[in-house]
Amino acid sequence: DETGEEPDVCIVELGGTVGDIESAPFIEAMRQFQFRVGPENFALIHVSLIPDMHGEQKTKPTQATIRDLRGLGLLPDIIACRLVSPQAVQPETKRKISMFCHVGQDQVIGVHDMKSVYHVPLLLESQGIINVLQRKLNLVDYKIAPHLVENGADLHRRWQQITTGHERLFDTVHIVLVGKYTALKDSYMSVTKSLEHSAVRCGRKLVLDWVESSDLEPEMQTQDPRKYHDAHRLLVSANGILVPGGFGVRGTEGMMIAIKWAREQKIPFLGICLGFQLAVVEWARNVLDIKDATSTEFNTETPSPVIIYMPEISKTHLGGTMRLGLRPTIFDEDSASWSKVRKLYGGNGVIWERHRHRYEVGPPYVNRLAKSGLNFIGKDEKGERMQVLELKGSEILQEQLESQLKTFVPPHPKGAMSLPLPMANGVVLEGASTHE
Repeated sequence: DETGEEPDVCIVELGGTVGDIESAPFIEAMRQFQFRVGPENFALIHVSLIPDMHGEQKTKPTQATIRDLRGLGLLPDIIACRLVSPQAVQPETKRKISMFCHVGQDQVIGVHDMKSVYHVPLLLESQGIINVLQRKLNLVDYKIAPHLVENGADLHRRWQQITTGHERLFDTVHIVLVGKYTALKDSYMSVTKSLEHSAVRCGRKLVLDWVESSDLEPEMQTQDPRKYHDAHRLLVSANGILVPGGFGVRGTEGMMIAIKWAREQKIPFLGICLGFQLAVVEWARNVLDIKDATSTEFNTETPSPVIIYMPEISKTHLGGTMRLGLRPTIFDEDSASWSKVRKLYGGNGVIWERHRHRYEVGPPYVNRLAKSGLNFIGKDEKGERMQVLELKGSEILQEQLESQLKTFVPPHPKGAMSLPLPMANGVVLEGASTHE
């Protein structure tokens, strides 16, 4: 985080399932690690699902997984009981897990579904998880600088205010996400969490509707009229539209229908990765009248490749060959006077964002697109690769950034809860103002 400070506590997540052969080497590494650092420097939190069978919470799966875990040489200090329902873990359930898993009742923490992920830290705190960790890791006697204690208390207080206040909000902002993987909503988890964070910060309740991009395409009107009309009804009622990343040609025509609607009706729009690329294609087709404009991802022989495969990227080895990682984006100087995107980043001339893509705007088309009004206000350090575009006087915000929308934010003394991701914040703010 560029503070130069060494962490006092490191959190290591070991995913997978106890007993799987794939995770066996990592579990063994964790077993050895506990002896390397010493028991006073090692606390293990084991997450286990608690099935709810018609109101009865079952503990047998947790007992079985703890038995397997102990057989592999690891003893949990805290058992986090994940309950996929709004019902809290019952005291009797905690008592049984404590009895048969060899931990104290205060070491059994219930984690049930909450209205917002931002309530989870407060849920954990209310069950005494901090006291358990302080006792296990000998943190009680740890000397913390007064200013850090003050910052922590301030963050805790503001966190409570934001989460409590969010439950009392009446004003909404309606965002429609037009994607091609909407059947599995976890595909866009970080995008939706970014929108949720921004809505909390903007003082609005987020109403997020999912539209499968294929449902917007003309063929669907014949195949399934109900899906077609439902998708268009959601699209035209949106305060803001977001088209996230993806791969392949399926559903892209529907995405461009949504992009065209947002552009013509001046609906706040954010295109990320594939959404950015399709916005360029849509502009080329409908504004520049290049009817066969497309991406070489969809048609390698196209005569009008406005989006091309980056020449330095391997076409034969796909694993780990994307343009990845944190990279600078440099704004044009004249954008400072009008760009809403730049204002979202505090007016900075250079921003840093994570990238994850193989395609870019075709260099032969850049000048023609720019002269027609498609302003590429953010470019790479060489000025060769188009990374941010914005229409002057519109609510369109777009960036050629990774689909996870993870924004680099400099260290902030008040804590990250007060810093929504700028681009997501922009589409929520613009959507809220449109709603008004």
